[in-house]
Amino acid sequence: MIYTVTLNPAIDKTVEIPSFTVDAVNRITRIQEDPGGKGINVSKVIESLGGDSVAYALLGGDAGEKLLKLLSGSRFPVKSIRTDRATRTNMKVVDPVLHTNTDINEPGGYPGDQAIAELTQDLEERLKEGDILVLSGSVPAGVNKEIYRELARMGKERGARVFLDADGPLFCEGLKAAPYLVKPNQYELAQYFGRPLETEEELLEAGRELLKKGISVVLISLGGDGAIMCRGGGYIRAESLSVPVASTVGAGDSMVAAFAYGMDQGMDFESAFRLSVAAGSAAVTCSGSQAPALELVRELYGQVKLRGGNE
Repeated sequence: MIYTVTLNPAIDKTVEIPSFTVDAVNRITRIQEDPGGKGINVSKVIESLGGDSVAYALLGGDAGEKLLKLLSGSRFPVKSIRTDRATRTNMKVVDPVLHTNTDINEPGGYPGDQAIAELTQDLEERLKEGDILVLSGSVPAGVNKEIYRELARMGKERGARVFLDADGPLFCEGLKAAPYLVKPNQYELAQYFGRPLETEEELLEAGRELLKKGISVVLISLGGDGAIMCRGGGYIRAESLSVPVASTVGAGDSMVAAFAYGMDQGMDFESAFRLSVAAGSAAVTCSGSQAPALELVRELYGQVKLRGGNE
């Protein structure tokens, strides 16, 4: 089973504003609301691909109830841990004229020690050998930055493969538990190493350094330039696919979801990587944080071009 954890879920409100302008009156032409938060996005994509997952989420207030209602038609179960703090609402501004996507995210309020303890205990009781535990996204204000390190260690002790998709201190601390897979983007990776990573060789060197920390798979998303997978003694590079971009929200989550689905289904690494690139590319064609359609993912899967090498 795949378990996703969303410590800082959100209602994603996507608004379309043609010619969005700072310091001016902007008029919204379209509004869309989706249940969001990186772990929830991962579960939505796994469902779209035909897989199963359980989504853990810290939810509170009227917004938390609304988010649950938005998820009521989903096939995957949601393990809701109630908190005293209201779930946040994030604004995604899409400009179809200038072709820009702007995120305005709330920080989220501290959920309380009891809620964190309840989530951890329930996960510990459920996880077993062979499961996949996906830890992704930000955490609410006040939550210990070591939380992903602690959850990763617990997951590994239970025999689960842990996937980590976070940035900043959360990524740094999570790495100390040597998760099975990490998925930084190019900017996050450069931020971690404190140096520019602009060439393929520089990115591969960074990937190799992470593998030395006990990580099995490093997925590096490169936005419009494709992606790189490092594992064992080699790497695979995927070139970008040409698709119309509606929103970049959830593209990285779709990559993580597809790779987790592939591993859960027993795919080989190359096939799982190809699927993750196809899903990430399909995701940017969707408005808001909707999951890409399986038919489109299948179509793009056959278009993914891979090249690589061993060391």
